[in-house]
Amino acid sequence: MASYESFARVYDIFMSDTPYDEWCEYLHSLLLRYGVAEGLVLELGCGTGQMTGRLASLGYDMIGVDNSLDMLEIAREKMAERQSGAGRDDEEPSGSAPEPDILYLLQDMREFELYGTVRAVVSICDSMNYITEEADLLQVFRLVNNYLDPGGVFIFDLNTLYKYEEILAENVFAENRDEGSFIWENWYDSETQINEYDLTLYIRSESNGFRDCSENSYERYEEVHYQKAYAIDRVSEMLKEAGLHLEAVYDAFTLDQPRPESERVYFVARETQKR
Repeated sequence: MASYESFARVYDIFMSDTPYDEWCEYLHSLLLRYGVAEGLVLELGCGTGQMTGRLASLGYDMIGVDNSLDMLEIAREKMAERQSGAGRDDEEPSGSAPEPDILYLLQDMREFELYGTVRAVVSICDSMNYITEEADLLQVFRLVNNYLDPGGVFIFDLNTLYKYEEILAENVFAENRDEGSFIWENWYDSETQINEYDLTLYIRSESNGFRDCSENSYERYEEVHYQKAYAIDRVSEMLKEAGLHLEAVYDAFTLDQPRPESERVYFVARETQKR
């Protein structure tokens, strides 16, 4: 589970093309569809707070949980910048109100603790795929059920088996940008259904705050990440075992049923009983 350590400071550089506004619009539509228009919402695996901040700007009282101190420090810095009026840029939704306080907690989602219950729990950007043991994923579901209000909603996404087997598989991805370059190598084990990501990044030093370095000076970062592919039917069973009622599974960013070639799916579950 220890990921995004040295990578934390450059994470947003290489995620700058991610359509967070569109993702937030979709997530918000699901929250509204399942009756959560306001109140306390928890984001598991919140990272640098990209989605947490957007949901806060929509009026939700947000809590963000992540197990990376580096990521949370950046999330808090972003919150402080928005609250002070500095750093208002394309990352922030247009026309949004000043961001309220967000409670960021350094916790492992497999054993997170809250002071009370929440209206909804959300988790996106395949954070749940980082839980590589079924027993641990079931424990997360049980904790979510425990901390949801009666009838509260749990919304999360997962990369699919198809994506790991057909898109990532043994493939290598690379990209050059003005700020630097990355190489992303994948190895997928069909028996364990574990995908290993080896990330190597070369970041122009000025982009990382080292402005006294020459223009051609780069910092090298290396990260190894592991994700597990879960079958939709098995995840549905574990939600039920944790006491949650499965409301729907959607092909990502639609209200359609998952397709055989769906690369990402969204689950919506509801608290119905405590266990």
